[in-house]
Amino acid sequence: MSQRNTAVTDQVTDCPLPEVLRLIGDKWCIQILVELGEGPRRFTQLERAIEGVSRRMLTLNLRNLERNGLITRTVYPDAPPSVEYALTPLAEDVREPLELLAQWARRSIPALMAARRAYDARVQ
Repeated sequence: MSQRNTAVTDQVTDCPLPEVLRLIGDKWCIQILVELGEGPRRFTQLERAIEGVSRRMLTLNLRNLERNGLITRTVYPDAPPSVEYALTPLAEDVREPLELLAQWARRSIPALMAARRAYDARVQ
């Protein structure tokens, strides 16, 4: 495999779609962005709202979203300190399509599962 394929770079190719899909295509990133679309949240609020996410995965995805300018992390000097995450204007631009995708997923899951069962029955 070439160096180009294995190295993580900051370059964006002529077609930005694969880069964007790598950034927000992760199941946790989408759920984080949808949840933050409701307003700023603390870490524990996100952890409770996103079923199945581990603390480690939530932390990694929050860092990635912050690094790419989609969320902000604000630390409040309380005792103990509290941290709040919020969408940036850049993420607000993609919020509506992500929410539509989430709505489509909730509506379509029964049909998707039925299609899988039908396919699996034919293939066996």
